[in-house]
Amino acid sequence: MARPLTDHEKRKQISVRGIAGLGDVAEIKKSFNRHLHFTLVKDRNVATPRDYYFALAHTVRDHLVGRWIRTQQYYYEKDPKVLGGGFVEEADDWLRYGNPWEKARPEYMLPVHFYGRVEHTGAGPKWVDTQVVLAMPYDTPVPGFKNNTVNTMRLWSAKAPNDFNLQEFNVGDYIQAVLDRNLAENISRVLYPNDNFFEGKELRLKQEYFVVAATLQDIIRRFKSSKFGCRDPVRTSFESFPDKVAIQLNDTHPALAIPELMRFFLDVEKMSWEKAWDITRRTCSYTNHTVLPEALERWPVYMFEKLLPRHLLIIYEINQLGKKISLSLSLSLPLSPYLINMAHLCVVGSHAVNGVARIHSDIVKSTVFKDFYDVEPEKFQNKTNGITPRRWLLLCNPGLADIIAEKIGEDFLKDLYQLRKLLDYINDDVFIRDVAKVKQENKQKLAVYLEKQYKVKINPESIFDIHVKRIHEYKRQLLNCLHIITYYNRIKKEPNKMFVPRTIMVGGKAAPGYHMAKMIIKLITSVAQVVNNDPVVGDRLKVIFLENYRVTLAEKVIPAADLSEQISTAGTEASGTGNMKFMLNGALTIGTMDGANVEMAEEAGEENLFIFGMRVEEVEAMDRKGYNALEYYERLPELRQVMDQIRTGFFSPKEPELFKGIVNMLMHHDRFKVFADYEAYINSQEKVNNLYNHPKEWTKKVIRNIAASGKFSSDRTISEYAKEIWGVEPSDVKIPPPNEPRD
Repeated sequence: MARPLTDHEKRKQISVRGIAGLGDVAEIKKSFNRHLHFTLVKDRNVATPRDYYFALAHTVRDHLVGRWIRTQQYYYEKDPKVLGGGFVEEADDWLRYGNPWEKARPEYMLPVHFYGRVEHTGAGPKWVDTQVVLAMPYDTPVPGFKNNTVNTMRLWSAKAPNDFNLQEFNVGDYIQAVLDRNLAENISRVLYPNDNFFEGKELRLKQEYFVVAATLQDIIRRFKSSKFGCRDPVRTSFESFPDKVAIQLNDTHPALAIPELMRFFLDVEKMSWEKAWDITRRTCSYTNHTVLPEALERWPVYMFEKLLPRHLLIIYEINQLGKKISLSLSLSLPLSPYLINMAHLCVVGSHAVNGVARIHSDIVKSTVFKDFYDVEPEKFQNKTNGITPRRWLLLCNPGLADIIAEKIGEDFLKDLYQLRKLLDYINDDVFIRDVAKVKQENKQKLAVYLEKQYKVKINPESIFDIHVKRIHEYKRQLLNCLHIITYYNRIKKEPNKMFVPRTIMVGGKAAPGYHMAKMIIKLITSVAQVVNNDPVVGDRLKVIFLENYRVTLAEKVIPAADLSEQISTAGTEASGTGNMKFMLNGALTIGTMDGANVEMAEEAGEENLFIFGMRVEEVEAMDRKGYNALEYYERLPELRQVMDQIRTGFFSPKEPELFKGIVNMLMHHDRFKVFADYEAYINSQEKVNNLYNHPKEWTKKVIRNIAASGKFSSDRTISEYAKEIWGVEPSDVKIPPPNEPRD
């Protein structure tokens, strides 16, 4: 008789718990062997570890398929609203060996058009002489948590519109035959092309239109086949389209959904402009993710004219609507060349606009889109970001999840606000000890991994000080770097003094064309080389740059963190979600009052975070007054020493002027005011050291932060989007599993 599962083992079964057949080991083995032999055509003598992974993936997928099909049946019958839209670089050829989780759907392949010209006919404008690329859908099942629901994530792959041109190949023009096919399929081959060049920019715009055009055609196909689109036997009625379809424009990248939907309604369905515009606006909503002007996409008019000429004419028409109200609402910028402002297009073409943290949403209304807010204030909202506790606690930190569940039960996994109950144990010595023990175990595991990966001996008793996010000037990895060098200099100056040991980890990726970000990475790795090999410093300070930072690495790093670095210039970070992940996993935050940090401080109490630096109002005041970096350089001896070391090549002896560009930027044109917050940051880091010397008090603050994490669940965020933007009531109905009859 099989041993009953413990609570810990049950919690580990996130997606497959309760699935008939999966609790039976013999059945799993049988299915595994069947897939190994008949799907992969291998036996155990020749099978590789990848073959075993694929066989196991197919086994699990078999058990998801029944739920996947039943979920689609449920959606069709109940008809809920359909949601649409869904350093040195090395190529990550992640599909080289195929993907066992996805299912190709060639029967739903769709044409996507580029280039061509607009022909003006008596029946209206017509987009003709286009080049066609085919969009092939691939579906991946996304299982819910203990509810038998399996949703679909649909991705698109670009395919050449015809088979390999054998005739061209046979007459000798085989290079052209290969090129024609490759040019079409390049669209989905490279995820982030370097857009410093025309070809890269054009490919990026092609990618954005490709996913929009394919997705919208798919949404419209499904709507037409539904009972709501078929009330008229002759033609589809789109009156109820906004009631059944919600398209969330996640940043400006899918902004072309607005003119593409208009093109369909105007050119294909022959609607009036007014009706098409009304349906489009009621269907689309826009989430803004940045306040940085350069990050709000702007595309040259000449590129639109060449690639999407019909859409350009529609954008011109939309532009006239805004200009009638105010010139400041124009979608085009009178620069050379003329640029289309995609963020303005999103705001004008959506019925709701939201930021992703309260302070960010306030800046969106007062600065970024002030003129639009003045005209339509009712469309602007806030939806603070969130994270899923299933992945970012239960899956990546099972030890912590277990001790929480032992105290307050498992309900927190579906209602994160339940973590508030942990405050009842804030003075419980056993719970305090258990929380500290789990953290130390996670640190030991990460230390072993880092030593193996980077050949650097890590002190697991040190503060694990972690700064992981995209490399960008506004995120101020440079401020962290200045602290590293300052701490190094202090140890060198007083080698016999007792210093709190630190292991500082920085990780993240730079955009392919972002030179300054790549130089920041180079500086950090150069500093690490000096620090890690200095015998005077020993294990009191180590610096690691985490290469190829990604979700799987984050799942190792975040549970082991003591200190979470969230140090952007106030008013520049939209929200952040890494800050929430660290908070939930028991790291204390050192940060500015920016993004979601503000709400984290409200929830946990500002005294339970290490808050430093200028507030938004102070940054704005400094912008008006003028920021003088030289003043800080001359006034602060430690800062001056650090900058002189970087400038004279202390960290790059073979290339003394290697970091001249960084020094010049920090001294003369630093938009993000690193020096202005340097002194406050160093002082705040001293407070970190002092508290770390009192482990019980440190752990109490950790518990207070975990207990205050409830607001930052993605369940809350998605529920707010559903109710307040998409107009649907979230459902917690559990669909019957496939082995049980439907209602």
